[in-house]
Amino acid sequence: MKHTYVVTGMTCNSCKSKVEEALQSLDHVENVMVNLETSKVTITMDKHISTEKLQQVLPEKYSISKKEERNVFESPNSVSEIGKSELRQLFPLFLIFGYIILASFLLNNNPIDWSGFMLDFMGLFYIVFSFFKLLDLKGFPESFRMYDPLAKAIPVYGWIYPFIEVALGLMFLMRFQVPLALVITLVILGITTIGVTKTLLDKKSIQCACLGTALKLPMTKATFIENSIMIVMAVIMLIKNTY
Repeated sequence: MKHTYVVTGMTCNSCKSKVEEALQSLDHVENVMVNLETSKVTITMDKHISTEKLQQVLPEKYSISKKEERNVFESPNSVSEIGKSELRQLFPLFLIFGYIILASFLLNNNPIDWSGFMLDFMGLFYIVFSFFKLLDLKGFPESFRMYDPLAKAIPVYGWIYPFIEVALGLMFLMRFQVPLALVITLVILGITTIGVTKTLLDKKSIQCACLGTALKLPMTKATFIENSIMIVMAVIMLIKNTY
């Protein structure tokens, strides 16, 4: 069942993340979608939860009230429309990946150097993705800790993560201490991928922080694939550097 509420007191992406995390922590909650602009929160639950109980898990500065949602226009095509909506939301991610692939290829195509391609891809990946995270350094840690196990256990990790990405990006692009950068990549992306996998298996719908909070991307299989590509490249380059 789906219910729509109005939550007052939200002023930024950090507030949005706190509300999402608090409501998502409740049993029987399957999905939480927060619209910061309209203050509307849509909760999908498998068992009715009273507004009073929802209010109890929210920080004091937020107030939640029921808003009736009319589904008179709902049709059998609604599922496909949701799918199309998710693809539209993920378009910036696909576009950025395309530019990174193209740039990496152009830097290493004469003659083609696949090792250089992978190193430049990983370097550009980190630099570009860290840029979007740094646009909202205050809101990013809150979104990141919703699915990254280490950021959840050690909050300060969420604050320094964008700078770790900047450092790794420069190390790959400058070919500085590449084996160390590869090992760090395996560790941090491995941890994040564990959290992403758990989120997908639990069928929770939360915002992906891969491009920070400036671009509102849903957590989908694309996030898992994105991390997996980087991990596979890191493994290949480690093997190449070992032998």
